Amino acid sequence: MDLYEYQGKQYFARFGIPTSPGGVADTVDEAVAQADAAGYPVVIKAQVKVGGRGKAGGVKLAADADEARLHAGNILGLDIKGHVVRRLWVEHASDIAKEYYASFTLDRPNKTHLGMLSAEGGVEIEEVAVTNPDAIAMLHINPIDGLDEETARSWVDRADLDPEARAQAATLLVRLYHCYVEGDCDLAEINPLILTPEGKVHALDAKVTLDENASYRHPEWEEFAADDADVDVREKMAKEKGLNYIGLSGSVGIIANGAGLAMSTLDVVTQAGGEAANFLDIGGGANADVMAAALEVINADPAVRAIFVNIFGGITRVDEVAKGIIEAMGRVKLNSPVVMRLDGTNAVEGRKLLADHLSDRLIAEPTMLDAARHAVALAKA
Repeated sequence: MDLYEYQGKQYFARFGIPTSPGGVADTVDEAVAQADAAGYPVVIKAQVKVGGRGKAGGVKLAADADEARLHAGNILGLDIKGHVVRRLWVEHASDIAKEYYASFTLDRPNKTHLGMLSAEGGVEIEEVAVTNPDAIAMLHINPIDGLDEETARSWVDRADLDPEARAQAATLLVRLYHCYVEGDCDLAEINPLILTPEGKVHALDAKVTLDENASYRHPEWEEFAADDADVDVREKMAKEKGLNYIGLSGSVGIIANGAGLAMSTLDVVTQAGGEAANFLDIGGGANADVMAAALEVINADPAVRAIFVNIFGGITRVDEVAKGIIEAMGRVKLNSPVVMRLDGTNAVEGRKLLADHLSDRLIAEPTMLDAARHAVALAKA
């Protein structure tokens, strides 16, 4: 679960990580009120889960209430890489002496946590990695040992942060590590971490990704999900139905049982000259309830012109899947034709069950490639 900047800063605050004072606004009047409260000058920032806000006009400096009103009005409703701005974060503008980069994530191959720290902040870390990789000080952290102040101070020295920033930065990094670990983050990133002319170090931005597998430990995360105006409505609907779904931009809806088969189905649709509208793995429980839920989610996507149901029965019996499809299609009024490929355990029995229900709206094909070609043709018709 990716958080908005303002949510990330709220999360940081729980672990004592200093940020600029500010507040959230959904309207121009609210933005002006937040700017008055934060104290001018202020920065008005679009809240979208995508980079490049500044270049797109989504980050503006306001010296007074009139400028705050002007910029808030221009940013609200702005389209930034397909994300429409519906919320703003308004904070007191910070004077910046130096910008740094700091983050923690998981190094899966090495089975350790990975900290990255650089004296070159304010730009994408990928850019620094290409142009000056030696400027990034890496720190692999054994999860059992954790990160202490002494190690953090050594790390800060190795990254060559300014001397006046090092003590505060070391303390902040330990807190950021606790946020990352105790807060169950996949990523906790500050870019930039700034040093002010007054010698203060604090987070000017916040990029936080939470590990949804740990949500049972964090009932408070529900407020983040409820506050997510930027979520894909298809993915939200699928999540409510307990489905493993990722929305894509094509016109062929995909239903498959198993993540590997679903990925292969996306590939074969592309091979057939089409584009998938989604990834949807229904797992092993392809009964009527699951199938109906999957069809409802895909049916709600106006871009879908055909639906490809690709089932291979291993433990799952194809005849039970067929019964589920028949019952589900009686529950859901579909906007698009369905092309099926059913194979595996009890496939013959399953196909017999479906035989009396086949039509120009429910089509069976013998192979995955045949089914993909038929679904793509229907989507393009």
